[in-house]
Amino acid sequence: MIEVELKGYADDEIFNRVRRRYEFLRRELHEDVYYRHPCRDFSKTDEALRIRVKRFDGHFEAFMTYKGPKLDEESKTREEIEVELTEPDVHARILKKLGFTEVLRVVKRREKYFVEKGVVVTLDDIEGLGKFIEIESLVEDESEVPELVEKLRSVLLSLGVRRFERRSYLELLLREAGNGKA
Repeated sequence: MIEVELKGYADDEIFNRVRRRYEFLRRELHEDVYYRHPCRDFSKTDEALRIRVKRFDGHFEAFMTYKGPKLDEESKTREEIEVELTEPDVHARILKKLGFTEVLRVVKRREKYFVEKGVVVTLDDIEGLGKFIEIESLVEDESEVPELVEKLRSVLLSLGVRRFERRSYLELLLREAGNGKA
């Protein structure tokens, strides 16, 4: 599957528009740990490997996710391969034994909203960065990406988003720390 995603900078006004306009799904707390490959520079190949622990409603879910390079110049569209983990700490130990090292932890408070079938908006408050809005959907074929990007962009524009961001939260936090390497 190809994840088509757009992200923009947000403020309280944009958050409130989303809360009034769309159906609330749930609040989540995410802790994402990103890893550095022992032989490949992900910052140069535009890839990412992370373990995400997601907490909501007294439950937790964990996933290992590989994100491939971005596929276009406007959005954060990329191939995403994800597998559910039952013991994220054990998987992290395996990665470390294989030579992967931890790059950074990204902690975010997320609210998810249903826009329409297959389209979700999230309101993110990122520790150390501030507020963002993301909208995403999945497609099977890369030829579907341009039309979907425009559709998702129009939703964000209608909510008042004027500044878009293609970089990941990891890239933004590394830039803030003065270290652009993943």
